[in-house]
Amino acid sequence: MTLPTAQDWRASSEKRVLLFGMSGLGKTHVSNALRSSGDWFHYSVDYRIGTRYMGEHIVDNFKREAMRNPFLAELLKSDSIYIASNITFDNLAPLSTYLGKPGDPAKGGLPFEEYMRRQEQHRVAEVSALLDTVHFIQRAQDLYQYRNFVCDSGGSICEVVDPWNLGDPVLTALSGHTLMVWIEDTADHRESLIARFDRAPKPMYYEPGFLRGHWAEYLDANGLAEDEVDPDAFIRWMYSRALAHRRPRYKAMAENWGITVSAHDVARVHSEAAFVDLIADALDSRG
Repeated sequence: MTLPTAQDWRASSEKRVLLFGMSGLGKTHVSNALRSSGDWFHYSVDYRIGTRYMGEHIVDNFKREAMRNPFLAELLKSDSIYIASNITFDNLAPLSTYLGKPGDPAKGGLPFEEYMRRQEQHRVAEVSALLDTVHFIQRAQDLYQYRNFVCDSGGSICEVVDPWNLGDPVLTALSGHTLMVWIEDTADHRESLIARFDRAPKPMYYEPGFLRGHWAEYLDANGLAEDEVDPDAFIRWMYSRALAHRRPRYKAMAENWGITVSAHDVARVHSEAAFVDLIADALDSRG
C-alpha cells in the first residue's frame, strides 16, 4: 500500500476516499457535507445494495405481506396497485427491515435459517456494491464531471472482507482507487452507540460464523427454543458483542490499507476545507 503525502493530498485535483467504521460515527455526515460543496460525488454502498442488488427481494417481501390481506391481494393480482421501496441515502429502513431479526414469529421474528439466507443475500450484495465503487468513480467523472469522490461504506464492510489478508480482492480493489479512512470510535462513542441501539434496535449483517456461534450461545444461556426468542432482545444482546468483534477488524483495515481519523474530529467537519485538513493531518501522523 502506498499512501499519498499530506502535500500530495492537498495538491491533488482528484481526491477519492472511502469512509468506513460503525454506523453513527459520521460517515454519512461527512459525505453529505462534501456533496453539498458541489464538487464531490457521493456513493452510498448501502443505497446501492438496497436498490441494485436487493431491491427485488425487498419489494417481493412487501408483496408477500400484502398478499395476506385479501383486499390488497386482489388489487395486486389485477395490477391495480403498485408496491415499491422508497429507499434513500437517509432512509435505509427498507433494507434493514428485509434483513429482519430471528426469533418468535408472533413478535416479528424470522426462522433462523431464513434469517441466515437473507444474511447471505446481503453478503453477496455488499461485496458487489463495494466492487462497484470503481465503476462509479469512472461514471461520476465521465457522466457528471465530478473529479472528487467519497464512498460512504456500510458498517458491515469489515465483515465481508479479510482485513489481515494483504491479497483480499475487495480491499485490493478499493485501496487501489481510494484512500481508505477509518472513523475510529472511543469508549464514550461505544456507550452512546449502544444506548441508541437499545432505544431502536435495527437489523444488521454479521459474519456467519460469529452469528451462528452467538445464536447458539444465546439459546443455551437462556434455555430457549428458536421460536421462543424475543427478536429485539437478541439483537440488543448482540450489538455490544458486534462492536467488540468489529473494532479489531476495522483497526486492521486501517493499518494495512489506509488511515485513521477520530470520530470526535469528524463531528467538527462541516466543509470541504475542514475535511481536506483532517485527512492531511492523518496522513502526516501516519507518515
